Amino acid sequence: MVEQPKYAIETDKLNLWYGDFQALFDVDLQIKRGIITSMIGPSGCGKTTYLRAVNRIVERLGYVKTTGSIRVLGHDIFADDVELVQVRKQVGMVFQRPNPLPLSIKDNVLFGLRIHKPAGRRPTRAEEQEALESALETVLLWDSVKDKLKSPAIKLSLEEQQKLCIARLLPVKPAVLLMDEPCSALDPESTAAVEELIWALRGEYTILIVTHNMAQARRASEECIFMLHGKVVETGDTARMFVSPRDPQTADYIEGRYG
Repeated sequence: MVEQPKYAIETDKLNLWYGDFQALFDVDLQIKRGIITSMIGPSGCGKTTYLRAVNRIVERLGYVKTTGSIRVLGHDIFADDVELVQVRKQVGMVFQRPNPLPLSIKDNVLFGLRIHKPAGRRPTRAEEQEALESALETVLLWDSVKDKLKSPAIKLSLEEQQKLCIARLLPVKPAVLLMDEPCSALDPESTAAVEELIWALRGEYTILIVTHNMAQARRASEECIFMLHGKVVETGDTARMFVSPRDPQTADYIEGRYG
């Protein structure tokens, strides 16, 4: 039996520039497998940039340069033999605002499965139905949408759309879910529902969530990372960090003195 790596994400001396502007400075991080890790810090500190580097979205911008290394489940995502499509399959991303495709609920969920069809073989109808039900049940949407699967996804509520965007990732069985302020567009009740879902996904998935909401970071994560000016200031157990941060800058941010 092959031993699984302890860390889902490892970055070593990761630096990133947007043109002449350096956004990340020597970022060394080890994100443990199977838990929820939150990333906090003021706007512009590099949180979202870090997420976008991990699944290589930043490469869409021709003026981005990176140095250092990023490993997902022990594999260098910049290695010559690594295909970008495989990185995106392993590392799913949920954005601040729900971004359902202009398709039906069903076609949204099955989109990734059809794109990443094994050995060029289109999934059978039975395989698609199983994947569809499983994904929607996992995000607690199946009962409310099973009778309107052909309806446009954009007709769902914001909460349902965000859950659908998470469901869209699941059929391809990613190892890591990156979430960039997934509740920022939601009301408190919907936020609670999505947080409950995120907590239910822990263990099966490694989740790295960026949030400006200190209460959310404290409620919904097991480990926490504090970033400032593109650098990692402090990492550790979430409960410990919020009670007794080691770095004065972390204490200042958590206590609302800036940011």
